[in-house]
Amino acid sequence: MHTFMNKLYFIALFAFVLSLVSCKTPYEKIRTSENPKEILDAANAFYDEEEWVKAQGLYDIVIPFYRGKQEAEDLFYRYAYTYYNIEEYILASHYFGSYAKTFYDSPRKEETEFMEAFAQYEMSPNYRLDQSSSQKAIDAFQRFVNTYPNSERVRQCNALIDEMREKMEIKAYEQGDLYFRLERYQAAITSLENMIKDFPETSRGDEIRRLIIKSNYNLASKSIFAKQEERYTETLKKVAQFKKKYPNSVFMAEIEKIENNSNKALKEISNVRLKESSTGDQP
Repeated sequence: MHTFMNKLYFIALFAFVLSLVSCKTPYEKIRTSENPKEILDAANAFYDEEEWVKAQGLYDIVIPFYRGKQEAEDLFYRYAYTYYNIEEYILASHYFGSYAKTFYDSPRKEETEFMEAFAQYEMSPNYRLDQSSSQKAIDAFQRFVNTYPNSERVRQCNALIDEMREKMEIKAYEQGDLYFRLERYQAAITSLENMIKDFPETSRGDEIRRLIIKSNYNLASKSIFAKQEERYTETLKKVAQFKKKYPNSVFMAEIEKIENNSNKALKEISNVRLKESSTGDQP
């Protein structure tokens, strides 16, 4: 009886395995065929039908078989685009760059070097978020422009660089403005002065320097008496630079008000010191 039950068990197990094999999808049959040419042909067919994930899965299998062979160039080109088209931009950028380095005589080299940068650009986030991806994309586009100065893609590269620098500039300004609103005036001054160094051609020059002056003035007014004279003097120095650089600025009235208040504060400081001096001279 026990032997009979074992036989039934193995028959049932064999039937189950057989059913699994017979139920394989066409994709699974190709994937497990162990025929590199059949797998590659199927991968290319899926690629042409924009079935990126399926194409990529089959390319993964046959890549080891075609390294160094004639088919490798087209295979790796398509492989990189599968990652781009499923929005796996880090890997897409890597494989586009790898293609350009491996097939350096390919007529597709310029395209793939552009796509290496463009995949980085696709990761460039909203200006409120970390902009390290934007900087990597800018660097990659700049390398492309330097390598292919006569390329028809140069204009697009420059436009995308400007777009990302604009986001980085807005983020830098908002960082300085946040420090100002939190009353961290020294941090605001440092952040905004660094912004001017990083973006010397900014169209927000007077707006940035206005906020630096306001930060300087507020820092002076909230400082201990011993540091006020130096900080009000620094504020007036920046006011003078502002008035020379932006004589028609829309912020001029506000800047002149800070100038008047700083001069009044310095006069009061001078009076206090004069009074202390005269008191100290009395017998």
